[in-house]
Amino acid sequence: MLRFIRFAILAASACLLLSGQVWAHAHLNLAEPADKAVVSAPTAFNLTFSESLNPKFSGIKVTGPDRKEVALGESMLMDGGRVLMVAPVGKLLPGAYKVDWHALSVDGHKTNGSYGFTVAP
Repeated sequence: MLRFIRFAILAASACLLLSGQVWAHAHLNLAEPADKAVVSAPTAFNLTFSESLNPKFSGIKVTGPDRKEVALGESMLMDGGRVLMVAPVGKLLPGAYKVDWHALSVDGHKTNGSYGFTVAP
């Protein structure tokens, strides 16, 4: 019985240690403009992640209603590297937009995703 208890404790400890690695990715917590939002033309895209990012390997691509890529300025990291901020070069025209993002957390884990929003006329 003592052997079984030791094995159970060891197995539970291993599960707890390995489950921490699953959460060691930079997850998107908040996006401005938000997913499915209808907004006036945004002056910046602010993506807030669950942990700090590596600036060289993190970024966004924005596609406009004409399916062409939107020109963006240089990206910046704020709030200890957790917020990725990028401004469009010009004013966004009305229509549906798609934001594709990719992030590399400082501990080396990659994540990516996409969402959409609409600029109101």
